[in-house]
Amino acid sequence: MDYEKWLKRNALSLKCKPRTQRASFIEYFEGEFKGEAAIEFKRGEIIFHEGDTGDGIYMVAKGKIKVFKLSFEGKEQILHIYGPGHTFGEVPVFEGKNFPASSMALEKSLIIFLPRHRFVELITRSPGLGMTLLSDLSRRLRDFTMQIESLSLKEVPARLAAYILTLSKEQNSQHNVVLPISKTQLSSLIGTTPETISRVLNKMTKLSFIDVKARTILIKDFDGLLELSQSGSLS
Repeated sequence: MDYEKWLKRNALSLKCKPRTQRASFIEYFEGEFKGEAAIEFKRGEIIFHEGDTGDGIYMVAKGKIKVFKLSFEGKEQILHIYGPGHTFGEVPVFEGKNFPASSMALEKSLIIFLPRHRFVELITRSPGLGMTLLSDLSRRLRDFTMQIESLSLKEVPARLAAYILTLSKEQNSQHNVVLPISKTQLSSLIGTTPETISRVLNKMTKLSFIDVKARTILIKDFDGLLELSQSGSLS
């Protein structure tokens, strides 16, 4: 199976995109954001709640945040995890409506806020930015489509294998990867429970796909992980 073709089809929305995929978009904003004060958020502190007015966009200067939704029963589904250089909260600014999801700092983070009027001014005087932003938002929509497909049609082993392969691409290693989030956060990201994550990791280890040492995952059968990300079968 061709790894690059697999990435285009599967390695979407599971984690932050590599710098090369978002550089042109972020570069437009760096000059504008540098003039804004950074706000410090502690681990677990809410940046905005679902339903809050979308009065500007945010960029992660330092740390890590998650964008998530909660069900009425309190079940969490993580939609995105973003690190330094990523913007978030753009769509409500265009719509002039409220945030459709909440965001929280996963660790001590510095977040820069760009008010809506500054953002509109930037778009107005930089026509090229509009096309770049449209391209970025279109990619995110495609990512959501793939995420919905993964959560609704693929078994947990396939989702977990896909996540490990995505980390492999982002960390530029086909031999080992480091989990950047906890098992609880990972389970919320791929739509399962921490207990199921542990069971699947143990079975993948017994079948010699991987070996797990704390947060480091040693990839022993790369091609096998590619196949597992499609079949989802650990039998």
